[in-house]
Amino acid sequence: MTSALPARLQTREHSPVKGLRLLSMGSQSPLATVICSHGGLDRGASFSRIARRLSDFEVWSYDRRGYQGSRELAPFSLEHHIDDLATLAADAKRRGPVILFGHSFGGLVAFGVAIKHPELVDLVIGYESPFPWIKRLGQAGPPREEEDEGAAAERFFRTIVSSEGWDRLSVDEQNSRRADGAALVQDLTDLYHSEINFTMEDLRVPAAYIFGDGPFKSHYIELGRALQLSSPHIKIIELHHASHGAHLSNPDQLADTIIELWREICALP
Repeated sequence: MTSALPARLQTREHSPVKGLRLLSMGSQSPLATVICSHGGLDRGASFSRIARRLSDFEVWSYDRRGYQGSRELAPFSLEHHIDDLATLAADAKRRGPVILFGHSFGGLVAFGVAIKHPELVDLVIGYESPFPWIKRLGQAGPPREEEDEGAAAERFFRTIVSSEGWDRLSVDEQNSRRADGAALVQDLTDLYHSEINFTMEDLRVPAAYIFGDGPFKSHYIELGRALQLSSPHIKIIELHHASHGAHLSNPDQLADTIIELWREICALP
């Protein structure tokens, strides 16, 4: 098991993308920079538990445009998210190797960068990322025309996390999530109503698709098989006793998997 560091991700004073809130946790001699991209209705700070366990790496995470500390940055289509992450990767690449880790929708962003800018990425990893044009799960579903953005955010949270989890949030936390509704609706629109402007067949860098053994395990197994048919560069990994929010509930397991994947690429013992 990796050793935890008594530290938290800290906001960087300067971000390569103006208006994008970037957080980091440093290492004196990092093996690589791990850049984490979050999913819908999440934020960069949620990767703190993983970052503390990646003590041999520089870890960056950020609030995707439209969310939390980057809420004023618009527009926020998938194409813009890919451009933002590519800019971060280019800045990190000047310091050494780059690993992109994306949770849920953030994995779609990470794979988009790896496919469009392979020179910037040494390893790309997605955790339970949706590829509805390959195999559709539809758990959260597309945005509904009749509901406003705040209501869409609440429905999404209740569906993906739980109604009990929503009710445990303070009023301020609920309002903060609702304020991220516009970005969430755009994420869902891109997933269900827009053409994705990259194909997995063009993936040329080492990659992994990770999923847990939760209620949608069979879906992810089938999706993993389809992804491997699309590209021979993808390794499929199942985490045991892991939920969709594994970056919060299973940080040791997930961090160890990232480390092991990097060791395999570098042929390290």
